[in-house]
Amino acid sequence: MGQGPSGGLNRQGDRKPDGGGSGDKKEKKFEPAAPPSRVGRKQRRQKGPEAAARLPTVTPSTKCKLRLLKMERIKDYLLMEEEFVANQERLKPQEEKAEEDRSKVDDLRGTPMSVGNLEELIDENHAIVSSSVGPEYYVGIMSFVDKDQLEPGCSILMHNKVLSVVGILQDEVDPMVSVMKVEKAPLESYADIGGLEAQIQEIKEAVELPLTHPELYEDIGIKPPKGVILYGEPGTGKTLLAKAVANSTSATFLRVVGSELIQKYLGDGPKLVRELFRVADDLSPSIVFIDEIDAVGTKRYDANSGGEREIQRTMLELLNQLDGFDSRGDVKVILATNRIESLDPALLRPGRIDRKIEFPLPDIKTRRRIFQIHTSKMTLSEDVNLEEFVMTKDEFSGADIKAICTEAGLLALRERRMKVTHPDFKKAKEKVMFKKKEGVPEGLYM
Repeated sequence: MGQGPSGGLNRQGDRKPDGGGSGDKKEKKFEPAAPPSRVGRKQRRQKGPEAAARLPTVTPSTKCKLRLLKMERIKDYLLMEEEFVANQERLKPQEEKAEEDRSKVDDLRGTPMSVGNLEELIDENHAIVSSSVGPEYYVGIMSFVDKDQLEPGCSILMHNKVLSVVGILQDEVDPMVSVMKVEKAPLESYADIGGLEAQIQEIKEAVELPLTHPELYEDIGIKPPKGVILYGEPGTGKTLLAKAVANSTSATFLRVVGSELIQKYLGDGPKLVRELFRVADDLSPSIVFIDEIDAVGTKRYDANSGGEREIQRTMLELLNQLDGFDSRGDVKVILATNRIESLDPALLRPGRIDRKIEFPLPDIKTRRRIFQIHTSKMTLSEDVNLEEFVMTKDEFSGADIKAICTEAGLLALRERRMKVTHPDFKKAKEKVMFKKKEGVPEGLYM
């Protein structure tokens, strides 16, 4: 216990001799705090392009990576924008040129254009063309024309003044030939024809049977007829029978009037005949019905005028199409006329027209049948005796009988009657026969 004081004395004895107590300890001097980096309110973080241009602090490394990715995306966008601007500058002259070409095309299409034929292709930009009103021309082909569709013989559109090729007519069929095609079948059938059983049988054997059953002709070893001609007095039913054929067959039916083959310009008539048979061959099996063939098929003679020579050239082309080097195949021809004596013998010879079907004036049995057909839908009174008109000695054609029935019905309507009487038929007969024999009544134009 006596060591305590001696221990305390020992700690005091360890102190330095030159310092005593707290006064001997070295104290730190007062240093003022560092001044702030700036004075005022705290500056907000800048945004916009100035902030994007300011480089970030290098540390930490993660922040630098994000910054690098962002700058790479900005670089890609700027490169894409630069490419877009360069393409715009490069394509702008081409667009202006295309707009100028379009305006030229609109100007060309706005002016009247002529239709011609392409005779020969010289190269990609030049060709020889011809029109129906002039000679052949060496012209240029516009750049906007599809040259893959150009071929010799096709129909083209030409500029009205410089005759350059500015378009192609897509429809290869002549518009006149397309009108000749019978789209809607006629309503007349064989049942609407009074009598003419022999004529119906002949036209079925010559026209319908070769198209529906060609094997029958092959088995027997003969070639079917190429065509038939229907001739006889006016009003005996030639065109009516052709309508019945068009109604009963499923083949394509082309109806032409002989006067349609006579064209104004030189060479158009033969061209129309060629086009007619070409379309018939494309749409085969088909039937070509040419009514009033005497308009182009008259006998040949020394013609003095150019128009008569052109008609003869049209007939020669028709003869070539009927029996030329090209086989007609499933194309049958029906001709109709009431002046067969005026036709050229070359048109009627066997090989072109194999069968000649005559349509005589109706006999008593045929008259009765025609009267029954035309009066079947009429309201007749009990005093009507049709046998009186059937047994008459006057020469009636089928058209005359139809005119008598129609006139009797009109007389009944004039008197506000719903039934046709026997006196109506008598008056109608007298009127029709007077017009047929004497012509137009004198008092018609008084």
